[in-house]
Amino acid sequence: MEILKTISTQLPVMESFYTIQGEGFYQGRAAYFIRLGGCDVGCVWCDVKDSWDATKHPLIAIDNLLKQIQNTPAEMVVITGGEPLMHDLSLLTKTLQSAGLETNIETSGSSKLSGSWNWICLSPKKFKAPLPEVVPFANELKVIVFNKTDFKWGEEFAALVSPNCKLYLQPEWSKSQEITPLIVEYIKDNPKWELSLQLHKYINVP
Repeated sequence: MEILKTISTQLPVMESFYTIQGEGFYQGRAAYFIRLGGCDVGCVWCDVKDSWDATKHPLIAIDNLLKQIQNTPAEMVVITGGEPLMHDLSLLTKTLQSAGLETNIETSGSSKLSGSWNWICLSPKKFKAPLPEVVPFANELKVIVFNKTDFKWGEEFAALVSPNCKLYLQPEWSKSQEITPLIVEYIKDNPKWELSLQLHKYINVP
């Protein structure tokens, strides 16, 4: 899979769309999403498993991606996956920022950091832990809570991120009715954390 790192002027894109950010710090803000193909993390509860195999998705030139974005009023672009850092994103972010666009990324941090980012959302996964050198760059730590042990696991990363990093706990969607009340009580006892909900799934937008 490391061969993906050689891609510079084009990237495997599973989907791209203009919507609102449904999670975390920028929840509710308009954003253009680019979901890249390729992931070696393998979360059992992943809701976009079709993204895992990068070869199943068309390679799209970065210049063409920019044209698609510029057909919308988007000011912020969110790169997600899959695991987007499996690719070298330096040229992508340079192109987007040169056009006046904000660049945000959602990543597990399990691959080497590349690109220039206005905002990095680190969502660590037990299936393949973040690289230690990526963690300090997180602007936002978003821990997906699947079971009770995830609270303690999330605290391990909260101790490693920068003091200004925003901390979020988010219920795994399929267990949200069971997990959300636990998160609420945890946040009440540990107010450094905030609740993140997948707003886009509640209002049925991409």
